Amino acid sequence: MPGHIKKTTGADPDPSPWLCVSHELKVKLKAKPYDPKKSVWVPNKSDGGYIEGLLESKDGAKCTVNVGGEMKVYKEDVVDQVNPPKFDCSDDMAGLTFLGNPCVLWNSVVRYKNELIYTYSGLFCIAINPYKRFPIYTLRTMELYVGKRRNESPPHIFAIAEGAYQGMNLSGCNQSILITGESGAGKTENTKKVISYFATICSSGKRKEGEASLEDKIVQTNPVLEAWGNAKTVRNDNSSRFGKFIRIHFNSAGKLSGADMVVYLLEKSRLTYQQPLERCYHAFYNMMSDQVPDLKEKCLLSNDIKDYWFVSQGKLTVPSIDDREDMQYADEAFDILGFSQDQKYDVFKNTACMMHMGNMCKDFVPVGKEEQAEIKSEVNAEKVATLCGIDVEWMITYFCKPKLKVGTEWVNKGSSCSAAASSVSGIGRAIYERTFRIVVEKCNETLCDPTMKKVHYIGVLDIAGFEIFDYNGFEQICINYVNEKLQQFFNSHMFTLEQEEYVREGLDWANVDFGMDLQKCIDMFEKPMGLLAVFEEESLFPKASDETFCAKLHANLLGKWPNFAKPNPRPDPDAHFAVIHYAATVSYNLTAWLEKNKDPLNDTIVEMIKNGSNSLLIQCFADHPGQPLEAPKDDGGRKKKGGGKTVSSYFKGQLDDLMTTLYKTEPHFIRCVVPNTHKEPGGVESGLVMHQYQCNGVLAGIAICRKGFPNKMLYPEFKGRYNILAAKLVAKAKNDKSAASAVLDIAVKLDKEKFRLGHTKVFFRAGILGYMEEVREDKIGSVLSWLQAGARGKASRMQFKKLQDQKLSLYCCQRAIRSMMMAKTWKWLQIWLAIKPNLKCTQFGKYKKEYEDKIALAEANIDKAISECDAVVATHDRIQGEKQELSLALSSGGSAVQDIIDKTNRLEGMKNDLQKQVDDTKVRVKNEEDLINGIGQAGIKVSADANRLREEIKTLESDCEKAEEDKSTKDNQIRTLREEIAHQEDLIAKLGKDKKGAGEGRQKTEEDIQAMEDRCNHLGKVKGKLEQSLDECEDALEREKKSKGDVEKVKRKVEGDLKLTQEAVSDLERVKTELQQTVMRKEKELSSVGAKIEDEATLGSKYSKQIKELQGRIEELDEELVIERGSRSKAEKNRTTLSRDIEDLGGRLEEAGSNTSTQIELNKKRESELGNLKVDLEESNISHEGTLAAMRSKHNNTMSEMGENIDSLNKMKSKSEKDKGGMERDLMDARAGLDETMRERANMEKNCKMTQGLIVESNTKLDELARALNEADSTKKKLLVEAQDLNRQIEETENAIGALGKNKISLSTQLEDTKRLADAESRDRASLLTKFKMLATECENLKMRIEEEAERKNDTLRALSKAQSEIQLWKSKYETEALGRIDELEGGKAKLGSRVMEAEETIDSLNTKIASTEKTKHRLESELEEIAMEYERTHAAAVITEKRAHNFDKVVGEWKCKADDLMAELDACRSESRNYSSEVFRLKAAYDEANEQLDVVRRENKNLADEIKDLLDQLGDGGRSIHELDKQRRRLE
Repeated sequence: MPGHIKKTTGADPDPSPWLCVSHELKVKLKAKPYDPKKSVWVPNKSDGGYIEGLLESKDGAKCTVNVGGEMKVYKEDVVDQVNPPKFDCSDDMAGLTFLGNPCVLWNSVVRYKNELIYTYSGLFCIAINPYKRFPIYTLRTMELYVGKRRNESPPHIFAIAEGAYQGMNLSGCNQSILITGESGAGKTENTKKVISYFATICSSGKRKEGEASLEDKIVQTNPVLEAWGNAKTVRNDNSSRFGKFIRIHFNSAGKLSGADMVVYLLEKSRLTYQQPLERCYHAFYNMMSDQVPDLKEKCLLSNDIKDYWFVSQGKLTVPSIDDREDMQYADEAFDILGFSQDQKYDVFKNTACMMHMGNMCKDFVPVGKEEQAEIKSEVNAEKVATLCGIDVEWMITYFCKPKLKVGTEWVNKGSSCSAAASSVSGIGRAIYERTFRIVVEKCNETLCDPTMKKVHYIGVLDIAGFEIFDYNGFEQICINYVNEKLQQFFNSHMFTLEQEEYVREGLDWANVDFGMDLQKCIDMFEKPMGLLAVFEEESLFPKASDETFCAKLHANLLGKWPNFAKPNPRPDPDAHFAVIHYAATVSYNLTAWLEKNKDPLNDTIVEMIKNGSNSLLIQCFADHPGQPLEAPKDDGGRKKKGGGKTVSSYFKGQLDDLMTTLYKTEPHFIRCVVPNTHKEPGGVESGLVMHQYQCNGVLAGIAICRKGFPNKMLYPEFKGRYNILAAKLVAKAKNDKSAASAVLDIAVKLDKEKFRLGHTKVFFRAGILGYMEEVREDKIGSVLSWLQAGARGKASRMQFKKLQDQKLSLYCCQRAIRSMMMAKTWKWLQIWLAIKPNLKCTQFGKYKKEYEDKIALAEANIDKAISECDAVVATHDRIQGEKQELSLALSSGGSAVQDIIDKTNRLEGMKNDLQKQVDDTKVRVKNEEDLINGIGQAGIKVSADANRLREEIKTLESDCEKAEEDKSTKDNQIRTLREEIAHQEDLIAKLGKDKKGAGEGRQKTEEDIQAMEDRCNHLGKVKGKLEQSLDECEDALEREKKSKGDVEKVKRKVEGDLKLTQEAVSDLERVKTELQQTVMRKEKELSSVGAKIEDEATLGSKYSKQIKELQGRIEELDEELVIERGSRSKAEKNRTTLSRDIEDLGGRLEEAGSNTSTQIELNKKRESELGNLKVDLEESNISHEGTLAAMRSKHNNTMSEMGENIDSLNKMKSKSEKDKGGMERDLMDARAGLDETMRERANMEKNCKMTQGLIVESNTKLDELARALNEADSTKKKLLVEAQDLNRQIEETENAIGALGKNKISLSTQLEDTKRLADAESRDRASLLTKFKMLATECENLKMRIEEEAERKNDTLRALSKAQSEIQLWKSKYETEALGRIDELEGGKAKLGSRVMEAEETIDSLNTKIASTEKTKHRLESELEEIAMEYERTHAAAVITEKRAHNFDKVVGEWKCKADDLMAELDACRSESRNYSSEVFRLKAAYDEANEQLDVVRRENKNLADEIKDLLDQLGDGGRSIHELDKQRRRLE
């Protein structure tokens, strides 16, 4: 049903039952049986869904599951756990503890069957088509979501729209809402609801008098777009056959200020062909509905839609669509959107032209030997020419013989009938598509008000979702390419938000770019020599065909791109290639892709249309170059404007613009889902829903969630729920975070990788929350068992005490019975028993009990008696005191009595005075009451006057408001008139300038004319000279003829070069497009570099800390330098002392020189020792100076580096000061990040120490890996040989299977025939049985109803007699108490009369029901007898067919056994080949990992070796200097 149909009048119903989960439903879901350790989901092959079972046992990779009482074995990877019942009907599926596919499907199915059609899945809002109207889009529903956050209201598209609106107002960023899904999922309806929400809550309230408001215009675009862009498909009666992106603009106050839209991929093939169950676009059938009276006459249409072949190939009417009503809405929408009458009828004419062109295609007939096309009847052609505004003869001529330019001449080329018909249909498709685009552009002009300021916008994208059909063509690959880009956009955005939350909460998390998962497939489409590039190249190549295109694709892409594969022959055996998308592997058939991409048009006809009289058609083909009759002179320097652009390039340009726009917005996602193919409310086909979840990216989004921490819980909620696990630790904890840490680390002992503790939340991996629930339930179970044990112990002890008392009672009874038996025979005992009651000693217990009772009574009353005694004593004391006082007063004398008498006299006088005052006040009160009554009457009059004056004030205020509105409208008119005056003045000024320019041009032309006359005179003189040279030229002509042959040869050569240059130009153009793509990519890189620059700014604080550390290091070096200088000064002092000692020794030796040989030898030895000491001293000085120089150079280098760092940091400091305002907001997060980085630094230092120890181990591992690589190569070769053998065996088995398949098909056909007969008979038998049972039950029900009606009749009769008795009673009461209770009795009489009437009516209705039921009873009994006879006949026939089927089943069973054996062998071979291939892949992966580890270890070895070398050099220098100083010290000592 179209969305522009208005709601009926009346109050809006409460939408809560269709939005919120009721308490009753929650109780019902929690009552479901659930075992946290055994409840599992297993696949259900019958419907493609899942079924719940109980896990009985687990054997390796296989699990035994109890499914409905039957034991089945499944692989471990297909078994999923069931969520606890408290998660059922969850609003957000990303919060489920187990995020497997069955859990997602179960949550969706439960919500949908309970009429909750909207569900969140992370960032997605999933909308499942309910196939019936729910009151959840009313104004009352909109008010529930205005100003609310997403988590404050139930799931709804209004919540998504409100979130986008709030995000736009708060952040100032543009927003986008992406709505995708299959055909019939409700994309267009949800888009309309989102737009109506914005139009309702964001209404500007401004409108001109007599003009529709902007909100009405936005809503009224729907009828026009649905009429010309929607059609009936197999799944959907009102399916949008195009994509659209609608931008709704807002001003700074958040009010509507305009809108525009962009359309994508209108399905043009539907215009010329429709399937039997489908229909063409609604516009054709709306125009034939006679809603607009003069439309058919102006469009030259007949009264029967079947007269037009193009639009009558499928269904002609749709039950759910009223074509007259839709035409009325579309006609009104054209008027509201501002279309003039001429523009509106031009749209209708262009649409009708498409219908007439379909008939014209059948008018072509072949003529002559070459079978050139000619037209047999010009009736349809004349209608087409009239509507297009062109000449019919030339149109027919150019359709049959289009003009082509060969060299510099125009040639008419004859066309065949098929070529002419395809040319006509191509022009028709182009007219319809371009008319649709013009209508959209006109709508954009109307919706875009230039006077209103546009600050932000919210874009709504309505585009088809991922499509997989049996036959996938050009349209499917375009749509799937779009969805690949959109899914990449969603992946990157979704996990960006998730990771931002992790960083905000302070988690230890390394960022992951999940958007790159789809980048390979997108690169395969977009890279140079990718799929689209090859497609464009083949489309522009004149001799290209489908075969060459397929070969080129396989040559360029197969084996080079992992996402390009060979096709799967199962759905489409003629498919040419396959693409591995994120949703599935899709096989594509590229038949006729090149023609669709070129979309060729007859340029001659286009030129005629451009020169025709239809203004709208001229506007449609304005961007087409056409075919001018005379080539313009500057044609060589002008490029084609748009005729050479292919469909794919145009679409890719649109898509690039769309993605650029989306990346600049804040996105929101809505996924629409088709629940079943029968349009049945509440029905769910599990396989269909799971397929759509996979194609829509819902499962991919959940998979991304599973890689992070999808389950989050606030600390107070966590503490309240899991406090029972560690109550003592939680009580001792200082805050909620430490309490959560105590529960998880100490009580549960959960692995650190399974959870994270943030600032405000606890984060869990997928499935951990379910484990926490299990632990909690175990704890609760242990507590309950402890309570049960205590209760059972108490009950057992009470029972034991009871039994013990019974045992003692039995002993007492036994003793009494024995005594009684003894008393019967023993006389002394009888005497004792007779005496005993009279003895006091035997009544001691009796007396004791009496005294005890008295004591207890006394003890009970003693407190009361004591209190009473105390009270009596107190009263006695008080009375005694009063008595003493009175006695003192009496003793004082009679003066007090006289005072009392005087006092009484005075009181009587005062009483009289007061009585007079009371009388006076009563008189005054009476007067005041009279005055009040008068004032009240005057007040009533005044209030009446006030009400009258208020009404007059209201009328005056309304008049004032009207006057103000008139004033505002007049001001607007004055403003517009002033703007027009200013515009006119600008035009006058421009015209004055043009006039001046024209005058100057006229003067220039006059001067040029004079110059040309002078030139003509000069040329006359030259003419004579040229006549003389003419003779010489004639002579030269003969010579030129000879050289003509040579020139023609050169000409051919130049033409060949020209073709080569043209090809080079096309290559250059392709290179240009590639460069444009690189430019766009560089722009994206620039944006990423900008983000990196911001990251570098955040590193400024880290560098400042490094500066402080380096300054500290400099101070340490300065201290070491001071120490070295001190040691150097000490060494110089030692040197001076040594030199002095040496000089003294030399002087002494010279003075005490002797001539003996021994002294000479000693002197020589001493001189040599002195020389050695000098040499050592000089060497030590040199080395010391070298060390000092090295220290100075190092110090200078460090100082220069520090200076450079300080300069760069000063620059960064100035930059950071500029960004200080933005950085202050992130200061808290930065501090938390700083703490984390310090911890990471400490961890890194530990890791560095550990790596030094791991170097030796890595070397040994390298040797082992090298040996493993050699073994892997040998095994790889063996496996390749074995794989070839297995492939050969598989081919042989497949051939055998094909032969068996043929036999199986023949047998299955025979089996189906016999089964069909048996099924028909069994169905008849079953239907008769069911009819018999139904009739029997109906008879019983009717008997019960008759009995009930009889009981009701008796009840009513009893009620009637009771009422009559009550009437008599009331009559008697009326006679006795008539005067006092007349009104009450009259009311009772009326009630009784109404009750009597109701009783009589019920009696009549029951009598009629009894009569009807008796009639139906007789009729059903007769039918029951007939059915019993038919049942006996069919039973006999069924017995015979069952015998036949049993015999045939034996034959089929034998063949099935043979086929199953062969299939088992084939599966075994395939499994072995898969195992071998997986082993090969595993070895390859191990080899790659080993190479990577080898490279890493080599790099680490190299770095560590360099560091060790530097350290050794430093140690060697320091060691040498220390060693030499030690040597000198020893020598000096």
